[in-house]
Parts: sequence; C-alpha cells; structure tokens
Amino acid sequence: MIYDATACPQDIAYPTDVGLLNKSREITETIIDELHAKSPQGKKPRTYRKVARKRFLKVAQNRNPSRKVIRNGIKSQLQYLGRNFKTIEKQLDGFGVFPLAHRLQQKYWIIQTVYAQQLKMFNAKSHQVEDRIVSIDQPHIRPIVRGKARAKTEFGAKIHLSLVNGFSFLDTISGGQTLRPSFGKGSGKPRKARREEPG
Repeated sequence: MIYDATACPQDIAYPTDVGLLNKSREITETIIDELHAKSPQGKKPRTYRKVARKRFLKVAQNRNPSRKVIRNGIKSQLQYLGRNFKTIEKQLDGFGVFPLAHRLQQKYWIIQTVYAQQLKMFNAKSHQVEDRIVSIDQPHIRPIVRGKARAKTEFGAKIHLSLVNGFSFLDTISGGQTLRPSFGKGSGKPRKARREEPG
C-alpha cells in the first residue's frame, strides 16, 4: 500500500490582494445598483467607482510597484469596500425579504470574508491568514506551498491518496496551505476496510 499527498492545481489568474479587493468592490457596486433598482428611494447611493477604479489601475498597471504603492492601493480598496458594505446594509434594512438572488447572495458572503481577511492582514502587516480566499469564483481554492523552483506556490485543493492493488483511492481533500502528511485517525478505517475488499 502506497500513500501520497499532492495538490490539484486549478487554472486561475495569479491572485493579488489589491486585485481581489478590486473585484470584491465591483461586486458590491453591482449589488448596490440592483438593490436601488428594486427599491429606488431617493438618490442612488454614491460609490466613487471611477475614482476607485483609477486607484486600482495605478497599482495594477505598474510593472514593478513598490511596497508602499501596493499598501496604499490595498488601503484605498479596503476603504471603498468598507463604505460599500455600509451602504448595502442600509439598503437591505428597507426590504422585508432578502432581495438578492442566491448566486449574488453567495458572492456577497464570500467578499465579506475576503474583506475581513484582507483587513486583518493589512493591520497586522502580514501576508498570511487562515483559510485564505484567493478566488471569489472558486472560494474553495487555497494557496499551497510546494517549494518548487519554478512554482513555489500553487493554487488548488490538497488531496491524500492511497494506492491499493493498483487502484487509487481519494482519502481526504482539504484546503490546507502545505503538503505535510496528515494520515491518521481519519483515514485508518477506510484503509483497513480496503484490505478486506475482494481483489
């Protein structure tokens, strides 16, 4: 019996903190527009989207931005995103039933987690946080440190496999950030059961 831990890389654009925040901000703008269209009371809330977009591009189009430029870019996107969240919560208070479609509601929950994670890292001046989201469309994907010369970090799910009599079995799948083996209580019973399976 052979055991192995590996990663299943996903084909996603290389994530950046400012890029994730910019996409999150754009989603909040879509939500604000939709909520206002469903209940157009008073003037449409201001989002400063053109200014926010311009500040994002200042970082994104810079081929070699300094740490200060990146940090300022993250700070500005956090501020715009936090402001939009307050606007959305105020809009939602005017509805008796939650008005967002399931898909948009799910994205709203995801970007709130992205905001909380990015704010925590920004305040701590860190680049690490537990269960870090790197893709809004695929929030289950996690950064995995492989230690390869060509790609030190890959993005995908971590899996544990066992090979029995020429057959591969998927023991566990997780979003951990390293490939350190964790075979133990959770996978012991399945392995034992497989030994008793007819060949």
